[in-house]
Amino acid sequence: MKNSIFILVLFLSACQYADPVSDLAMCHSSGDAVAAFSMFASDKNFQLAHPSPTPVEGTFDGKMIEFPVDGGAIGKGYLVENAKKTNKYLLLFHEWWGLNGNIKNEASLWSKELGVNVLAIDLYDGKIATNAEDAGKMMQANSATRSKNIILGASNYLGDNVTLATMGWCFGGGWAFQAALLLHDKTKACIMYYGMPEKDVEKLKSLEADVLMIHASQDQWITNNVVAAFEANMKLAGKKLTVNRYDADHAFANPSNPHYNEANAKAARAAAKAFLKKRS
Repeated sequence: MKNSIFILVLFLSACQYADPVSDLAMCHSSGDAVAAFSMFASDKNFQLAHPSPTPVEGTFDGKMIEFPVDGGAIGKGYLVENAKKTNKYLLLFHEWWGLNGNIKNEASLWSKELGVNVLAIDLYDGKIATNAEDAGKMMQANSATRSKNIILGASNYLGDNVTLATMGWCFGGGWAFQAALLLHDKTKACIMYYGMPEKDVEKLKSLEADVLMIHASQDQWITNNVVAAFEANMKLAGKKLTVNRYDADHAFANPSNPHYNEANAKAARAAAKAFLKKRS
């Protein structure tokens, strides 16, 4: 009994004094990347890093679609079909705000830039936040099981004769990676902007996609230590990971964020475009 108490004390001490995000990696069970990221919603500094988004002007030339989802209500997404017929799709995953105007605009822009169809998947079932408090509540209430079923429903809607890439930002960056794991060899590439990586090496071994991680070196949550651990785990799993580092803060690439870093965002976008073009 004394030994058990001693081990528990050591564990809690490690959780108390570790690096804030290394702490999450240590204090969450393997494969709990989504839950680990959701804990940031209670961090006041994380909330301050996400001021209310400003309106985004865009073409919004896509359409909302619906599709069956196992075990629950219908799923939703915003689909932009490219003018040129193609069986290539980019799946986009929204930030903690939900499927708002910024993400819909990104869907239109990426469709034009890449010459592919783009489906922005709604993991919040129609809910959209306009302030950090509501966004945090929605992110913490998000069900991983429901989100995985939505992703599978979207994949079934698109059919088998397609090739996929995934991309997401922040909350959606982690989900872009989880989708790549979930959809196996359907997915050829994954781009995660400052999202929480998967740390379960056995899960990583099942990955079929090449991965580009857009890392903000000033990020207080997806820290340099988190990214270094991800690189090591991907190497152990025998998987290909490219990390592009930018001297910027978390959420730097969101043009609706008042803290938008235009120079680094454009550089990251160019890298993401080249990465996807090479694998399309």
